[in-house]
Amino acid sequence: MPALNRKGPRQNGHELVTREHPKSAMAEAYRTLRTNLGFASPDRALRLLLVTSSGPEEGKTTTVCNLAVVLAQAGHRVLLVDCDLRKPRVHHVFSLPNLRGFTNLLLQEIDLGEVLKPGPVDGLSILTSGPLPPNPAELLDSQRARALWPVLAGSFDYVLVDSPPVLAVADATILATSMDGVILVIRAGTTRTDAVRNAVEQLKRADARLIGTVLNRVSVQGGDYRYYYYYHGESTKQQQQIQL
Repeated sequence: MPALNRKGPRQNGHELVTREHPKSAMAEAYRTLRTNLGFASPDRALRLLLVTSSGPEEGKTTTVCNLAVVLAQAGHRVLLVDCDLRKPRVHHVFSLPNLRGFTNLLLQEIDLGEVLKPGPVDGLSILTSGPLPPNPAELLDSQRARALWPVLAGSFDYVLVDSPPVLAVADATILATSMDGVILVIRAGTTRTDAVRNAVEQLKRADARLIGTVLNRVSVQGGDYRYYYYYHGESTKQQQQIQL
């Protein structure tokens, strides 16, 4: 089993445990995360979801990619958008070209269908980052970008968005204001408590809706195991703990 958070890009879908090893405990953890999305907001549909972290190398891209796969496997129409316009990795995870993507959609008069790429499972479409702009925050905060999200939400059951870490740049906070909910990924043993606290406070100041967290890379009993821990963001009530 590949580790979920090894440094550097992994090619040929090695991070897609939900695709490559669908019967594994790790894949089951992502399916449980999928189920918990319904518990997080029983009275309000969560169509636009941002997955981010407080800092780098915490597993946010791996998490959002596998969550997109399991949602599509459940029969949903899913769009995965790479809005990390500084260090995009979604195209590496899915082994896709990145000559055109999200930035082209914003800056050029083109249709969405011209830049969408099919995912490895039915129902999953992928919008890679495209060429990196010199001003990512300004582009994401533009009127055209803000107007795009409701359009995308009207065409898919779920729109999952990957972004840079919250504390690194303003991009994630800007994106969070247009989302129905935010999932914060935390790496056990690496992410500092004060960093998580600062990220949460920054999202709250932007009136973002934090619906929960994912804690990963927790070794148990000295073995090469990990678990994901997900809780309801508003009540901080534990929803699920899965040992991998």
